[in-house]
Amino acid sequence: MQKLKSHKTFGGRTEFWSHPSRETKTTMKLSSFIPEGPVHGCLIWLSGLTCTEENFITKAGAQRSLAEHGLMVVAPDTSPRGLNLPGEHDSYDFGSGAGFYLDARTPGYDQHYRMESYIVRELVALIHEQFKISRLGILGHSMGGHGALTLGLRYPALFASISALSPIVNPSAVPWGIKAFQGYLGEDRELWREHDSCELLKRGHRHAAPILIHQGTQDEFFETQLLTRNFEEAARAVDQNHKVVYAEGYDHSYYFISSFIGEHVRHHAEQLRS
Repeated sequence: MQKLKSHKTFGGRTEFWSHPSRETKTTMKLSSFIPEGPVHGCLIWLSGLTCTEENFITKAGAQRSLAEHGLMVVAPDTSPRGLNLPGEHDSYDFGSGAGFYLDARTPGYDQHYRMESYIVRELVALIHEQFKISRLGILGHSMGGHGALTLGLRYPALFASISALSPIVNPSAVPWGIKAFQGYLGEDRELWREHDSCELLKRGHRHAAPILIHQGTQDEFFETQLLTRNFEEAARAVDQNHKVVYAEGYDHSYYFISSFIGEHVRHHAEQLRS
């Protein structure tokens, strides 16, 4: 990996990196925060639609909590960059900046939009090689919350802890998810269900640790795109340990994320250090 920038932060370092990716066949970028002193684990943060590797690390204000708990974080970009696939740059909710953390099956996209394999195979290996950390948690926001829930449930042995803020919990039932799944996976709805946290729970996927979700009640996407209550119903039906916090008056923005990121860091610290 090539280090692009480094800044001292709460005694540790906030840094920006790039590396050639074998999964996406492009250059991928990521940011990280490494606290001073012993590091007890690494969180992988997955960002939402239109975001890059910079949004979380510059806006969430997570470094103080991470330093207090001895955790590092890595935040990758949300899609491959530098391509010109058909329809890739036509809208904010598909293609560039909208990888949805799955491996595409449709022509052209299947060669580069391999964000699931990028996270669970390539990025996890880079974290181990570069930072010598193997104990991992996963969390994210909106599209990234979808990614955290689905990858956490699909790979429970890889991720010891899961949380999400304003996640798209039932993407196969909402416009954002339907558009992405049609574009990346085609019309086979059986494939869609493999990337839908509600459907994964119904199919027997579980995680041993409790799953934490925060959702703002004034989130403009709450009732139309996120469907948080569907996750609650699916989790209760199969006895998946979970906690959903409805934050009165909060919206979908990074002001919301920064208000509750400390609770999420603490949640992961409890799991990763147990």
